[in-house]
Amino acid sequence: MSPLTTLRTAGELVRFSHTVFALPFALIAALAAAGGLPAWRVLGWILVAMVGARTAAMAFNRLADHAIDAANPRTAGRPLPTGRLSRGFAWGLVVAGGAVLVGAAWRLNPLCLALSPLALVWVLGYSYSKRFLALSHLWLGLGLGIAPVGAWLAVRGSFALSPIVLALAVTCWVAGFDVLYALQDEAFDRAHGLHSLPARLGAARAIAVARVLHAGAAVAFAAFAALQHGGWGLWAGVLAAAVLLVWQHSLIAPGRLERLDTAFFTANGALSLLMLALYVLDMMIAA
Repeated sequence: MSPLTTLRTAGELVRFSHTVFALPFALIAALAAAGGLPAWRVLGWILVAMVGARTAAMAFNRLADHAIDAANPRTAGRPLPTGRLSRGFAWGLVVAGGAVLVGAAWRLNPLCLALSPLALVWVLGYSYSKRFLALSHLWLGLGLGIAPVGAWLAVRGSFALSPIVLALAVTCWVAGFDVLYALQDEAFDRAHGLHSLPARLGAARAIAVARVLHAGAAVAFAAFAALQHGGWGLWAGVLAAAVLLVWQHSLIAPGRLERLDTAFFTANGALSLLMLALYVLDMMIAA
């Protein structure tokens, strides 16, 4: 396998495209903490930390789920089950990603360094949560919700209420769309003793839980805007997020999952990027 092919396959393994879910909220928190653009050095190390955490978490998840992915027709074509990448290579990504996260935290401030191992343990631990916890979706949500808190700490070096509220919003948002994504594996999870909400509750009730989570996310996004005394851009982002969440749920119903990818990737990717873009535009106009 050529180096370029290996790099492309590694990108498929860790799904770098999914960074669009957490990274915009980390940047929003960093901008809010700085009251504008943070120092380029700080912004750069935040990005490095995000890449490291993402790489370690996804590679470890693929290692933990190797046998499960191989048994599931939907995931059997992933790099590890097909042998396109070795487990040793994946372990190398875990170690490298973890080291990058801790190293970036060290370059930011002592509090980030002290908390980085806890963040790493949490995002790695998610990979086994589905074996025993039907609410593993919330575990994943908090794994991404850590990002805005970490970015705030990177800029200010201390906790505050605003990033915690934003973390709550991200946690509910991610958990909700992860419940919807798990609908496609409802029968497989139930047959293999995996504890997703669709497997535990059935599709209809799982969708109802996802709606409650997304309603909570919309409220928490609004609370963050209020705490930040947000301008038109932040409030427009909150409104856009609410509209996209409603649209997402209009695409999905029990037995009607053909537009799941649109709901998962398009609606949620647009939500995070639009909130960031509107916030940045507002700050640029106000400057």
